[in-house]
Amino acid sequence: MNINIICVGKIKEKYILDGIAEFSKRMQAFGKFKIVELKEFGNDSDRNSSILKEAKSIIEALDKNKGYNILLDIGGKNFSSEQMAKEIEDICVKGYSTINFIIGGSYGVSDEIRGLSNLSLSFSKMTFPHQLMRLILSEQIYRWFSIINNIKYHK
Repeated sequence: MNINIICVGKIKEKYILDGIAEFSKRMQAFGKFKIVELKEFGNDSDRNSSILKEAKSIIEALDKNKGYNILLDIGGKNFSSEQMAKEIEDICVKGYSTINFIIGGSYGVSDEIRGLSNLSLSFSKMTFPHQLMRLILSEQIYRWFSIINNIKYHK
């Protein structure tokens, strides 16, 4: 299984990088886990221009990593950890060997990215910093695979 987190922006905080590194290491038991960092254009004065530039980068990354695309989106569907583990299992049964999780930039994503997504996933109605969300997603991916493989990480 290939799991990719395709995300806009870089992480600067060491504690977040350390947490992601730990879950990346743990994920090696289940397959290839990769984080694809893309340039953030959130500093552009025009929000729409930033979103479109970031969309182009996301599309290029998706073209290189063909698979099932899951967009993290505040308006997406909510799952419990057990339900999402089942969803991941179903995606694998359908024949997908790659799952791409997409975390857009600070201004969001374009409608084109939404259209390329097979599933929109929401972790909460709350807003999280994108850097922290990458750590939370890494932990949850490990949790989902632990549930699927009956490993006692999930309580």
